[in-house]
Amino acid sequence: MSLLKPFSKLPGLNTANILLVESEEQFQQSLADVLVEETSVTVNVRLAKSLPLPMENDESRPRIDLVVFIINLTSELSLQSAEASLKYLDPGYFLGKVCFMVTNARNASAPAERLDAVRKLAASLHCPLLFAENQTPDGVASATERLLTILKVAAGLVPIATGLYVSNLTRCTLPLDIDQPSFD
Repeated sequence: MSLLKPFSKLPGLNTANILLVESEEQFQQSLADVLVEETSVTVNVRLAKSLPLPMENDESRPRIDLVVFIINLTSELSLQSAEASLKYLDPGYFLGKVCFMVTNARNASAPAERLDAVRKLAASLHCPLLFAENQTPDGVASATERLLTILKVAAGLVPIATGLYVSNLTRCTLPLDIDQPSFD
């Protein structure tokens, strides 16, 4: 059980590798299916329920360019799993190679406090926070498009742009009143 390191392996030519981490695997597979259909660049998708990744295939595992934590707001376990997995990432990943994707934010049964907790987590780590609609094909396609944009930059496939630069532009920021009652 070692840390996942961003620069321990050489990158592949015109290839981007993404790791989708979701404890419940509801949205993960549909997102992965759409990601691999990308034609301008080869996208390799790895799926995990949580970190750390198993040590058995560590040598054959490619360099991971972007780690995406998918958090279902209707599940407390989803948030806890993402928080527990963060300690298995090397600090170098937080320089533009990690983002959080939230699903079910519109669901009435999702507590506002959980959304606030995710926003605080993303802001404290200076990571982008994306919202995705996982119930419709258009929502999945839109989420995929946003992820591909971040992935291409994180993998070094976009000239004159770095993951750290994009992370600074898209990172989650908190309003001054975040500790106040929710945004009702």
